[in-house]
Amino acid sequence: MKTSFIKFKNKVKATIPLKYHVIFWLSYFVFNVIRWGSYNDDFIYSIKSNLVEFPIHIVLVYLNIYYLIPKFILKGKYFTFILSLFIALLLAYFSRLGLNLAFVSDEIWSGGVYTSMPNQSMFNHFIAEFIGQIYVIAFATAIKIIVEWSIEKKRNEKLSQLQLSTELKFLRTQVQPHFFFNTLNNLYALSLNKSSSLPRLILKLSNMMEYVLYDVTDSKADLLEEISHINNYIDIENLRFKDRIDTELLITGDLEDVKVPPLLFITFVENCFKHGLKGNDKISIKMSFEMVNKKYLEFKISNNFNPLLINDEKKGIGISNSLRRLKLLFAKDFVLQPSVNNDVYSLFLKIPVK
Repeated sequence: MKTSFIKFKNKVKATIPLKYHVIFWLSYFVFNVIRWGSYNDDFIYSIKSNLVEFPIHIVLVYLNIYYLIPKFILKGKYFTFILSLFIALLLAYFSRLGLNLAFVSDEIWSGGVYTSMPNQSMFNHFIAEFIGQIYVIAFATAIKIIVEWSIEKKRNEKLSQLQLSTELKFLRTQVQPHFFFNTLNNLYALSLNKSSSLPRLILKLSNMMEYVLYDVTDSKADLLEEISHINNYIDIENLRFKDRIDTELLITGDLEDVKVPPLLFITFVENCFKHGLKGNDKISIKMSFEMVNKKYLEFKISNNFNPLLINDEKKGIGISNSLRRLKLLFAKDFVLQPSVNNDVYSLFLKIPVK
């Protein structure tokens, strides 16, 4: 018996703390006492009758919420539920009738609407009591459903946020190895040529690794730091290809406090070198960052390339990765438009900034 009570108590506390159950029933009891006491101008009778009725109300409500609904409604056994509830209401009616006769009044019609209607039949009395019990059950069940729906909604939102955060972290872990793989290839090429630029490149690479591995820890990064990171990457490429690279960077507006997803723009810069240098004696890259109405950041980048050699390249994860990140972070509130015109690849990106 004690074990069953503990299980029931834990079930009740599962979504709504026990104290709120107590507060609800006490409030509802006081309301009913005042309501029927005022209606019949007999508060003593109202207290007695409610003391008899409320244990029955409570049993029916919890029977419905924690047993009948899970056992029948949630399993699609609707007829069995209706039959079981009807039997429970029938037993509750006769229990209340007997308790009223024993502890409250020896007249069935005493109190309530029947004070002035002594000729009412047993059937009408049962219907009225039946409707009253249904009202209490429906009211309490509705509260329970609303509370559980609200809790479930918040839980699903937290799960969605967790899933989003996990996927974004996974996408970022894809970016970092991809980036370092490309940079180490540059380092290898310089070492083969025994270039005097090798120490400077290693220092640049060290700075970039420090930024990626230690400085980028949040979901947002300072745009100016991201631009500095991009400049480091371009410097590394300049050390490798020397006079074959011509870059232009334009910044418009105040970017001092602008936060952006980390390692987002570097992917587009990498693609310029990846595709632009193949088959070209010289690559020209133009890049710009511009704030629009203090709400959006517009990023533009373009480079010349040889379209005949693009199909020979191994497909990387960069663009698809970035597009996936943008959809997760901004839903539909962003613009990503790549285009090709006269062997010049251009990309326009617009994202919200908060």
